[in-house]
Amino acid sequence: MIVIDGSYGEGGGQILRTSIALSAITGEPVKIINIRANRPNPGLRPQHLHGIIALKELSNAKVKGAQVGSKELTFIPGKIKAKNINVNIRTAGSITLVLQALLPAMAFADGRIKFRITGGTDVPWSPPVDYMRNVTLFALKKLGINGEIVIERRGHYPKGGGIVRGFIDPWEEKRELVAIEYTQIDKVEGISHATNLPAHVAERQAKAAKEVLETLGIPIDIRTEVSRSLGPGSGIVVWAETDCLRLGGDALGKKGKPAEVVGKEAAKELLDQLKTGACVDKFLGDQLIPFLAFSGGKIKVAEITKHLITNVWVVEQFLGKVFEVKGDISNPGIVEVVRRVEL
Repeated sequence: MIVIDGSYGEGGGQILRTSIALSAITGEPVKIINIRANRPNPGLRPQHLHGIIALKELSNAKVKGAQVGSKELTFIPGKIKAKNINVNIRTAGSITLVLQALLPAMAFADGRIKFRITGGTDVPWSPPVDYMRNVTLFALKKLGINGEIVIERRGHYPKGGGIVRGFIDPWEEKRELVAIEYTQIDKVEGISHATNLPAHVAERQAKAAKEVLETLGIPIDIRTEVSRSLGPGSGIVVWAETDCLRLGGDALGKKGKPAEVVGKEAAKELLDQLKTGACVDKFLGDQLIPFLAFSGGKIKVAEITKHLITNVWVVEQFLGKVFEVKGDISNPGIVEVVRRVEL
């Protein structure tokens, strides 16, 4: 049994998500100790718990310690089988963080996995669902993974109630990803949304983002979306399509924060990623790590984050030496697969 120290590196829920996913993929039992020990409210939170329960169902696993607040967890996986997964977080806990746990494991099933998750679609400290749909899935398709994410309803903090469904097909052809520096930006797209708020909120966010991004001198198409849900909220995700991958930027609205500030924030974040010349933005880098171990490849990230370094560490606890990371934390760098893993 592999023992993972959950306080390593940035010490957050990502250690848990990647560990349980790799346990399910490899069939190797895992014990995680000191779960989220570095956080103000340590131990399992609801979104982590629901990710674990979903992976338990997906891989027919035996689990000990799966309760909110638990600081230790044992996961003994069975086989990953094609099935429908239904997860209800019951709070505004992040749907995309649950998906981060599920995505790698779903790709190793023996047939299509369909999922439906209820919770928060656009909440602080996690990727917005539009980013995962349009940036993460775009990159995974380059690796040979076919999937879909559909938003049925938005869900914001604190009420949640968002609904996301989709599927992931078995990962049959594992394609190496070489994505170092882009040579051209083809276009910028985006989605600006307002839920239980006036339409002008979404429109002002989009307009402000477009004004900032017009300096790129390329086509920009940011569409607006107005919807109803359990509570109010707004946000915007913008992404640039280059000749290698897509890079993204995002921002969330909140009470008292002008829509123009939200739009500019997302646009400036995207420009910050683009100015490094890297093919992979700082948000996508750590998400790709578990997949790259099996596909092989070499990427340049706009920023080497603590999340990325931590994810590399977790993967190598299961699979041995896989990666070479060149560069310093908080700076652009190269991540290269030096030993591709075959299962």
